[in-house]
Amino acid sequence: MDHPSARGDLMRMHGIAYAADGRPMIPGEPPALYAYGMAIRRTEQLLLDLFSKGQLSGTTHTCIGQEFCQMAVVRALDHADDAVLSNHRNHGHFLTYSGQFAPLVAEVMGRAGGVCGGRGGSQHMAWRHFHSNGVQAGMTGIGVGLARARALAGSAGIVAVMVGDGTLGEGLLYESMNLAAVWSAPVLFVVEHNGIAQTTDTAETLGGDILARGSAFGLATWRVSDADAALWQVAADAVAAVRSSGRPGFLVIDTARLGPHSKGDDLRPAEQLAAIAARDPLARLGETLPAGLRADIEAEVAAFVAAVAAVAAASPEATAQVPSRLFAAAPALPPPVPAPETAGRTVRAALNAALDRLLRADARVLLLGEDLHDPYGGAFKVTAGLSQRHAGRVISTPISEAAITGAAIGLALAGWRPVVEIMFADFLTLCADQLYNHAVKFPGVFPELSVPLVLRTPVGGRRGYGPTHSQNPENLFAAVPGLTVVCGSQRHDNGALLHHAVLHWPHPTLFLEHKLVYGATEDPGEYRPLPPHPDDAAGAAFPTLLAGDGRGDAVVVTYGGMVPFVEAAAERLAEEEELVVDVAILAQLAPLPRHALLAALLPYPAVVIAEETQAGPGVGAEIAACLAEAGYRGTIRRVAAPPVPIPSARSLEAAVLPDADSVALAVLGALGA
Repeated sequence: MDHPSARGDLMRMHGIAYAADGRPMIPGEPPALYAYGMAIRRTEQLLLDLFSKGQLSGTTHTCIGQEFCQMAVVRALDHADDAVLSNHRNHGHFLTYSGQFAPLVAEVMGRAGGVCGGRGGSQHMAWRHFHSNGVQAGMTGIGVGLARARALAGSAGIVAVMVGDGTLGEGLLYESMNLAAVWSAPVLFVVEHNGIAQTTDTAETLGGDILARGSAFGLATWRVSDADAALWQVAADAVAAVRSSGRPGFLVIDTARLGPHSKGDDLRPAEQLAAIAARDPLARLGETLPAGLRADIEAEVAAFVAAVAAVAAASPEATAQVPSRLFAAAPALPPPVPAPETAGRTVRAALNAALDRLLRADARVLLLGEDLHDPYGGAFKVTAGLSQRHAGRVISTPISEAAITGAAIGLALAGWRPVVEIMFADFLTLCADQLYNHAVKFPGVFPELSVPLVLRTPVGGRRGYGPTHSQNPENLFAAVPGLTVVCGSQRHDNGALLHHAVLHWPHPTLFLEHKLVYGATEDPGEYRPLPPHPDDAAGAAFPTLLAGDGRGDAVVVTYGGMVPFVEAAAERLAEEEELVVDVAILAQLAPLPRHALLAALLPYPAVVIAEETQAGPGVGAEIAACLAEAGYRGTIRRVAAPPVPIPSARSLEAAVLPDADSVALAVLGALGA
C-alpha cells in the first residue's frame, strides 16, 4: 500500500525525495528534519490514540522523544545494500528507512494493507533490507552475518544494528561484537541510551563504562547526545568510517523517551518527565524555526497524518494471511549428484565427501564452526582436509554458538548456503533462541524470505562423555514449527541427505549425526525407501527406509544410533521366537512424514517405537499420536531412556540407554508374549 496522499506532498515540500528503491532521502536542513521528525511523532501519537479507543490490540513501543536518535544513523545510510536491524522500539527506524507511514499504521491495526499484511504487528516488520524483532539482542548475530555477506560480495553496503541500553545486559550482544571484530565485518552497533529499561534505571543494572564495551573488542567508538547539534554529523561520520574501513563500529546515542515503555505503563516521577520534556530535541529544533514556518510545517504534518490514518483505516482487516502449515509440498528434486564409489565407506567419510562436493559445486556454500580447520578438522573429523582444499570457505569461529547461528541466519538471508557445525548437540540450547525466535520466524512471518541454513551436530551417548555431552535433544527441536530435523543412519545415503538439506531444501534444518554412526559403514542392506507422499514435505529428500513388506508380526520404528540395536533385536527374535519383525528407519524427524509412514505402519498388528532419547513428548510421541488419530487398532509400545541425566561411567550409561534387550522385550510385550 503506497497511497500518494499518505506519503508525497509533505515530503516534496521540504526537499525530501525518494531513491529509486523507495527509501526517503532527508536533507540536513532544520525544516526537513523537523518535518520528518514531527511526522514520526504524530504517527506514533495516532497509534496511541487508536489504542485508547480500542481500535488496536497487542502492544507498541513508541520512540516519542527519541525521533532524532532513531533518524540520525538510518538517514545517513545511503547505499542500496545498507541494512537496518531493529528491535521492539522500531517505528522511527522503519519510517526513516522506508517512508511507509500508512503501511506501518495499517500493520499495527492488523489490516491487509500493512507492510507485512498484519502478520508482524508493531515489533516484527520487514521491508527491503529492514528487519525488526522483539527479542533483545536477537538480531545482533544476524547483523554480523549480513555484514559478512556484503563484504564477501564486494559490496560497500553496511549493516546498522539498533539496540537499547537495556540490551547491554545480553550476552549475545558481546558474542556478536567479538565475531564482528574477528571477521572485520562492516556492521555499526548503535546503542540508544535512554537510561531506562522497562521501568528500571539502567544505571542500576549496568556495570562499567558503556563506550568501553565497544573499545574492548577493538571497535571504533563514538558517543553523542541527540540533543546536540553535532548528532547528525557524528552519525554520518560513524557510518562513513564503517563503510570506508570495512570494520565494525560502536555508536552510543544519549537520548530520553517522553512516552511509556509500551502504551500506558510509565511510572517515572513527574519531575523526571518534566526534565525530559524540557530537553526534547524535536521541540527545541522547532523553536529555532520562524514561527510561521513552524506553524505551516505542523499544519502540513497534521494533514499528512490524517491522510495516513484514512488510508490505513480504509484497508480491510487482514484475512487468509496465515497458512495452515509452514511447509508446502516437497519441492521437485533434481537428479542425484553422482557420488564416488561408496563400497566400504563410513558415514564420516560420506559426510566429508558430500561437504567437499558441495563446496566445489556451489560458491554459495560456507562451513562455519569451532575448530573446523586442519589439521584438527572438527571434534569428530567430519571436516578434515576441507579447509586446505577450500581456503576461506571453511571458517573456524569463536566459541559462540548463538552468534554463529545468528550469523548463519544473516548469511542465508543474503543468499548464501551456510552449514554450521555445533561441536556437540548438547550445546544446541545455546542456539535455541536463534532457531526458535529468528530462523523459523523470517519465512514464517515474511513468506517472501527463506533461510536455507543447515546446523550439523553430533548426538547421542555410549561414549562415556557424561551428562552434557551425550544427549539426544531432537525432541526439543522437533517441536519448533518451521524447523526441519533430519537424522541419518548407516542405512541411509548420508551424503545425499546432506546435499538435499544444503541445496534443495529452503528451510532451516537441524542435521543430527549420531557419534556411533560416524564409524559405521554405509550399507542399505535390504531396506527400500518408502514412496514419498505428495503431502509430506521433503519426503523424497529425506526418505524413510523399510525392511519388510507389511506382513510381519511387528514393526519397529527407529532412527540414528538405535538402528544397530533394533536390528540385533529383530534378528534375535527371528532366531529365538520365530517372529518376523520388520524395521522402519526415519531420516526426517520433523516435520514427520506422516502420510508415507502411516501407509507403511497401519498393516502391522504391533508397532514399537525405539529412541535413544528420554521418553516423553517428542518424535516417538508424535508417531504414536498419528497412529491413534488414524484409528490404528493394533498395539503400540515405546522404548526410550528414562528421564534422568546420562551418567559418565560406561556401566551406568549402559544401564540407562535402551539396547537390543529393551527392544526385544518391548516387541514381545506388544505381541502379548
